[in-house]
Amino acid sequence: MDQPLGYTSPEYLRVLADMVQHIKQRSYEHMHIETGQTLLDVGCGPGTDTISLAHLVGTSGHIFGVDFDPAMIAEADRQAEQAGLAAQITHKHADAVSLPFGIQEFDSCRSERLFQHLQYPEQALSEMVRVTKRGGWVVVVDTDWGTTSTDTTEVDIERRLARFGADHSQRNGYSGRRLYCQFKEQHLAEISSEMFPIILTDYSLAREIGGMDKDEREAVKAGIVTEDEIRCWRSSLERADSEGMFFTSCSMILVSGRKI
Repeated sequence: MDQPLGYTSPEYLRVLADMVQHIKQRSYEHMHIETGQTLLDVGCGPGTDTISLAHLVGTSGHIFGVDFDPAMIAEADRQAEQAGLAAQITHKHADAVSLPFGIQEFDSCRSERLFQHLQYPEQALSEMVRVTKRGGWVVVVDTDWGTTSTDTTEVDIERRLARFGADHSQRNGYSGRRLYCQFKEQHLAEISSEMFPIILTDYSLAREIGGMDKDEREAVKAGIVTEDEIRCWRSSLERADSEGMFFTSCSMILVSGRKI
């Protein structure tokens, strides 16, 4: 199967993980983790969170991570081995919409920045609920690309590109704002939601993380903007960058709920 829209490398994910470390820590808090528990990380990537979670449950607990990309699983296993935690962590190649686990196997389950890549995120959430024990917590963190906003004099171009990026860069670009409703549909209890701003003032980093080069090329092909408009857009951003005034932001949403 082709890689999903928005697919990124393990190296990219590790760079981004450093930026959202405070959000990761908050997601762990919502999991209500205790020593000796068995936890699941859906869309584990290169194992950044499975390693952190293993420290939280201690040697008597166990962490499972699943990812659709075999290369990510291989890297996650390598990282766990290097950290001396291979005995406490199991990584599996699996599809989020069909988890290879039985009913009520995990004390808590989380996913971060995965749902935006999924065509059927509701199925993934249903699977997470299915494998979580009664009384256990389900936590999902994802981006709402529709909140992307960049300071520029070219406001009309910025709005068209922002809408195009949210609509086309990911399979589920508005994932963050949909989570609360999806949790309600799963009849979870004690549902809570939090929003976290992601702010970038580094123009080069923003272009990389936001996939701006690809979005701009595709937007031109789709007739959303012209080549001349892209030149004006880039010129305005480069000018802001040269003056130390570049600014862009986007929001991530965390939603948690308890299975009853």
